[in-house]
Amino acid sequence: MESFKSVPTAKGPSLFLLPSWMDRNNRLTAGFTGRGGGVSEDAWASLNVGLHVGDADEDVVRNRRLITEAIGWPFEAWTCGEQVHGCEVFQVTESERGMGRESRASAIADTDGLMTNIPGVLLASFYADCVPLYFYDPENQAVALAHAGWKGTVQQIATRTIEAMQEQYGTKPEELLCAIGPSISDCCYEVDGFVIDKLQPLVEELARELTVDPELMMTLVENGKAMVNLKQINRHIMLKAGILPIHIELSQWCTGCSTDQFFSHRKEGGKTGRMASWIGIRER
Repeated sequence: MESFKSVPTAKGPSLFLLPSWMDRNNRLTAGFTGRGGGVSEDAWASLNVGLHVGDADEDVVRNRRLITEAIGWPFEAWTCGEQVHGCEVFQVTESERGMGRESRASAIADTDGLMTNIPGVLLASFYADCVPLYFYDPENQAVALAHAGWKGTVQQIATRTIEAMQEQYGTKPEELLCAIGPSISDCCYEVDGFVIDKLQPLVEELARELTVDPELMMTLVENGKAMVNLKQINRHIMLKAGILPIHIELSQWCTGCSTDQFFSHRKEGGKTGRMASWIGIRER
């Protein structure tokens, strides 16, 4: 069963919500955007939310406003970082609320993970094939997002995020809820020897420690290539960190297979828009 449910609307932004979490807490919002229902044109049509891909800034900001309006949040709450395919996790406090919403210059620098326990802060991060990771601690009412491309996956940003939440909020891994959102799947993600060499030690370690078939995560094919399932690698990283299997939601959406619904950097030759993941707990 698909964890991220498409919200059908005649007009407005294309949204995919995470109802299993939102049903637990009516103050929580969590989801992922599609590519439709925005104002961007040309290669970025139409709900591009990335300020770094050549689109008109005013269109990107309008798209971000459309999303916050659709989910019933003030635009001033939208808070994001300048992603660098690293593994840094930043704790967002009240003073950082709204950073990055209208310009890259104001975004939280050099971070691919964001976490907060401040109600009224809406965390957001950006994707066009990479893996969106979501974290919700219902006991301590803390949330986090992490952006995991292959580089962030190798650096185990999921583990870094879980550890940061433990340190700052007292999060217990066995109580933490995690979700893996729409992203490119192994059917569409072929990599060469350089990436294989970076991923293979991690895949082998996870397979050995969790007693699973490594081909769930990466399958070698002809010509020295491999088909990689970043979703499954990140799921196994979460399991190794102590997350319970029943507490991990895994989207089946493949951005590479579904370019009618999502932007795909790989399938569209690098010139395309970006989707957003978001999570936040509204004020009482």
